[in-house]
Amino acid sequence: MIEWITPIVFILAGLLAGIIGEKVIFKKLETFVTNKRIFGSKIIFRSLHRMTFLWFVIAGFFWAVLSAPLKPDIAIVLQKILTIALLFSVTLVLARLTGGFVNLFIRRAEGVPTSLISNLAKATVFVLGTLIVLQTVGVQITPIITTLGIGGIAVGLALQDTLANLFSGFYLIISKQVRTGDYVKLDAGHEGYVIDISWRNTTIKEMSNNIVIVPNSKLSTAIFTNYHLPAKEITLTMDVGVSYDSDLEEVERLTVEVAKEVMQEIAPELKESEPYIRFHTFNDFSIDFTLYMRVSEYFDQRIGKHLFVKKLHKRYQQAGIKIPFPIREVYVPNNVNKNSALHSD
Repeated sequence: MIEWITPIVFILAGLLAGIIGEKVIFKKLETFVTNKRIFGSKIIFRSLHRMTFLWFVIAGFFWAVLSAPLKPDIAIVLQKILTIALLFSVTLVLARLTGGFVNLFIRRAEGVPTSLISNLAKATVFVLGTLIVLQTVGVQITPIITTLGIGGIAVGLALQDTLANLFSGFYLIISKQVRTGDYVKLDAGHEGYVIDISWRNTTIKEMSNNIVIVPNSKLSTAIFTNYHLPAKEITLTMDVGVSYDSDLEEVERLTVEVAKEVMQEIAPELKESEPYIRFHTFNDFSIDFTLYMRVSEYFDQRIGKHLFVKKLHKRYQQAGIKIPFPIREVYVPNNVNKNSALHSD
């Protein structure tokens, strides 16, 4: 029984060192680095979360196995188990670091979806880490790789739809036809902001807060309009009609002034883009024209039209400019009236 005292001491020492390292040293070091605002510090410490405790515990058990009176074959098996646990934990940390830094860098590229790329990076690290673990414990990985290659063909045939969505997702990202944050309208009628492109689906959030899930393979072959390409800014158009007795010069001046006021409220950064109108139709009861005004993005059209209608209506009332409603004059010939009178007699 005395010979087990040393192994137990190593295990307890590993547990105590892990608790102190995680709760005291790790926390103080995290606070210090965060205050210094070192690049990527949050990602690093998030990746190492609880790993300090785990590594101290593994070290304690490892020394306990070396000092314990165990049979050689049992000791070798336990050492391999601890080695696998250590290597797997290191693989997990590397996968977290890879995913975190991939997200950090690609967020700087506007509209690049993080989900698909970061998950792929994590999966790659896990696969490589697993192969290294297997090779470390004495497993030949060459037959495994060969088997995976042959099995991959069968899996590929069985998962054609899944792989089609995966490669379609990569195509959408590389071609930059769709980016996260873009406002798109599908030929099926759905429209909204793209919030993510995963390995299987593209997620679109509608204005009503509903979520539309579109398979990547469907989106890559669909006809859709991206209102953020080639630029977010778009031209808002409004059709207006004024009465025939209106002063068209004054109509143009007042309308452009109102449009400038609206732009100042919703798109002040575009004030250099002057709004303008174009008269185009002598209608039955009005002279029609179209207003052209720049707004920051597609969704701003709603508030732009709302403000423009309110302000223009008020300004036209103040200036005495009429926006006519449809009028029809009915002429009744005199002989029709006489015939009607005779018939009534």
